[in-house]
Parts: sequence; structure tokens; C-alpha cells
Amino acid sequence: MADACAAGRDLADPWPHGTTVAPADLSEARRDLGRQLAAWRDTAGVKQMDLARRTCYSRSTIANVETGRQNIPRAFWAHADQVLGAAGSLVKAFEHLDGLVREYNRQIGRARKQEHQQAVRRGSPKDLGVLDGALAEEKRRSVTVAQWSGREARALREAMRLPVRVFAVHLGVTASTVSAWESKQASRPLRLTAQGILDQALKRADVDVLARFCQLLKRRDNVPAPCAACGHWPSCRPSSSLPIAHSSPDGGAQIYSMPERRVS
Repeated sequence: MADACAAGRDLADPWPHGTTVAPADLSEARRDLGRQLAAWRDTAGVKQMDLARRTCYSRSTIANVETGRQNIPRAFWAHADQVLGAAGSLVKAFEHLDGLVREYNRQIGRARKQEHQQAVRRGSPKDLGVLDGALAEEKRRSVTVAQWSGREARALREAMRLPVRVFAVHLGVTASTVSAWESKQASRPLRLTAQGILDQALKRADVDVLARFCQLLKRRDNVPAPCAACGHWPSCRPSSSLPIAHSSPDGGAQIYSMPERRVS
């Protein structure tokens, strides 16, 4: 247990504000976090399958986390910390990694703002047009998904311009897992494990991916569903199938109803 504690001592120290964070730093911190989990698990004499069962995750997820190939929400680390008797070390290590991610995102935001300020000073219309979106970056960073389904998972993959296999590697899951997500009904929520993985992927997405993600969802929201009665899409329906507005008895909001249609 002393070795496990020593492994987490340095990671518990806060990341110095203003220090440049590179993508390699994030990868290394993620691997270090996974090594800590494996060390505490070995010290406690708990197998991957047992830890998976007690934290409500799969064994493959535990294996991926221990090799730094998969992100997982804070709730897992708090639970694993209790199960393995890590005395808060795993939570501190996760918070260190999370702090690195936040600092990395702040650096990207500062760099884009500086680029925009330089474009303003140059007064170049072309530069201003290209960088104008940087002003709205913080707003776009607040993009969240309340409940992930196959529809949102596919939209994120397409926004990142990644095929299924590459997207799976990016998330630290298998290609068959991604295919299973996307094959589910649009309104059917994914499992909580998948929700957390996709939350982290969305959090790490750059501003261009977020913009495309929102556009894809908006475009699909505007696509009407086929008629429940006949299965026809709106473009195939006769004009008589449009809803008819009626005044409500109390003079309030209008009531919409569908006219009767004859089925041959």
C-alpha cells in the first residue's frame, strides 16, 4: 500500500497555473491514473472482474482505464476509492487529471482570443471573418447533452469526421460498441457508462466540432417523422394531411387536429 500511496503523491499536487499543458501531458496523466488504480487494486487483492461488479462497470472498462485508454466519470473514482481503501488518493489523482484538461481548454481559449485581437488590430476583414467565432467559444464550450442516445452519439462522430473504428479508438471502446450505440432507437437512452464516456468526448471537442455537432442535431430535429398511420413521409402526403387550426372554446390557444384521410 505504501507503493500505491507513493505513486499518487506527485499527482495530488495542483498543476501550476499558467504552465503550458500539451496533449502528451494529458495522455501521461491518464496513464498514471490507470497505474494507480491497478496498484491499489493489487494491494487490496481485488481482481478486475470483482472491481467491475462492485462499481457497476464492465471488466473491459476497468482494463481500459488501467491502461489509460478510456476516460471515466468522477463518480467511478470515488466509488473505487472506497472499495479499494485508497483513502482519497484515487479521487485526488482524477482531480489532477481533470485540472489538466480544464487548463488545456483554457489555453486553447486564450490562444484563440489572442488571434482574434491580433486580427482586430490588423483590421483584415478576412481574418475577422475566420476568427469571429472565437468570441463565442466559451458559449459553445457550455454545450451539453442531457441524455445521450444513438442519435447524439452518431452526430458527435460525424461532427468529428471520424469513421466508426477510429471514433471507437478515440473513446477507448470497441467498434462494435459504437455500432450498437448508433443502432439503438433515437429516443432510447444509452447506458450510464456510455453517457459518461460521451460526456468526456464532448468536453474535449474543439470549437469547430461543437459547432458541427449542434448543426447536425438541429438539422435532424427539423426532419419530421413519418406518419404513424400510413408510414408516409411529409413530402409524400397530400396537402389535405396538413393540420387544421380550430379556435378553442374559451378563446385561448388554437387546437390542432389532423383531418380524416381515406386509405385505399
